[in-house]
Amino acid sequence: MISKAVRFTGSNGVLVRAAIIFTAAMAIYWIGTYGALAKTAPESFADLAEKLLPSVVNISTTQTVEGRERPNMPQVPPGSPFEDFFKEFLDRNGPQQRSRRATSLGSGFLISKDGYVVTNNHVIADADEITVILQDDTRLPAELVGRDPKTDLAVLKVKSEKDLPAVGFGDSGSARVGDWVVAIGNPFGLGGTVTAGIISARGRDINSGPYDDYIQTDASINRGNSGGPMFNLKGRVIGINTAIFSPTGGSVGIGFAIPTSTAKPVIDQLIKNGSVKRGWLGVHIQAVTDEIAETLGLSEAEGALVANVIEDSPAEKAKIKAGDVILTFDGKKVEEMRSLPRIVAETQVGKATKVSVWRDGKIKTLRVAVGELDDEDQVAVRSGGTKNGDRDIDDLGLTLSGITDAVRSRFKLAKDAKGVVVTKVDSNGPAAEKNIRPGDVIVEVSQAEVSTTADVVKKIREVKKDGRETVLLLLEGDNGMRFVVVRLPTG
Repeated sequence: MISKAVRFTGSNGVLVRAAIIFTAAMAIYWIGTYGALAKTAPESFADLAEKLLPSVVNISTTQTVEGRERPNMPQVPPGSPFEDFFKEFLDRNGPQQRSRRATSLGSGFLISKDGYVVTNNHVIADADEITVILQDDTRLPAELVGRDPKTDLAVLKVKSEKDLPAVGFGDSGSARVGDWVVAIGNPFGLGGTVTAGIISARGRDINSGPYDDYIQTDASINRGNSGGPMFNLKGRVIGINTAIFSPTGGSVGIGFAIPTSTAKPVIDQLIKNGSVKRGWLGVHIQAVTDEIAETLGLSEAEGALVANVIEDSPAEKAKIKAGDVILTFDGKKVEEMRSLPRIVAETQVGKATKVSVWRDGKIKTLRVAVGELDDEDQVAVRSGGTKNGDRDIDDLGLTLSGITDAVRSRFKLAKDAKGVVVTKVDSNGPAAEKNIRPGDVIVEVSQAEVSTTADVVKKIREVKKDGRETVLLLLEGDNGMRFVVVRLPTG
């Protein structure tokens, strides 16, 4: 039809030809759109489920729980002669020692033909015996290869006379909100259960650990699904189902999975070493608020603000300072504060890494040799001290004092605390709005150390002279170091 139409000539022929071409183009567009929709919304997940089910396993754990139990004493009136009799009898026979076998069920999946299994740490924690149950009900005793409580991951190993059906990892980073996913697991001990849904959100922090970055899904996940895989439509694992939000204990359409971008490096280390080594920078950080960004001259609130640098840490050796805003680490953008610990942790220990920081209104590039995280690392106590009298700082709504023996005793400060102490807060002043309290120690004003009340007054005058309406304070209090932006009065 189109080949004949293009032979038309004259004005009418041109119009007819244009109309036919337009109709054909629209038909191609709608066919392409429908085809794309058909791809993302399959009529059935049956073929995918049939292929993946053999790779998903049930995990049964058993542990011995010891308990001491004393028989109940019969109820007798206080002061009764029988009271002493029963007490003596029970004490003589002693408390009864009883133990019981506790079992629990979870899920996991095979990642190699020779029997490596991935699950959640909380599924196998404190277990005396671990059994992996295959789809055909074959029961295989499992050995714990390694576990990582911080990410709630564990790797097991089973032995089989034949190759086992394994699945591969996909790219969780390319998964988008709205994509279809399939979850397979062992809810309520029923085994081999398949549910489907979409990715509801990404980057969820549910306060379960320091490296939270969960994928949220509405695919039904219930008790017993923990440790099971979340698949994309290509049959690749993009998450490990770990937690649910539920007032009742059942699925309400909010489940969380560890993305493979987080899980894969941990799993590789557990298989190789039996444990996980994480990178360590040695800083305390806080979020960059809009106010802090404005005060520091940043165009937008991003990165992680360094509140404190730990003594003799990789950060100190790299000349990172309190007040720096870390914008990139090892070539990865630090979009928000909580991104930095995860990025640093995933960096190879000992690697010389570039760090971009915002300092004094411009970007500065530093190099840091990443250390190894030690759970026992503590913040070093600050040193120094000075003496000075009380002074009202009306611009802040504070009364400040140097650190004297009396002030140190009054506010229970460290023997070698350094800075200027808040002794009184005006409830109607700008500092009160920022929850500054008596006993807080001002360590810096506008990123400059202060040791006397005169230092504070001088820095505030400089800020006002520059036409700025806010001042940045670095405080040390009961909750550690923190930056606070206080808005100065105008006029």
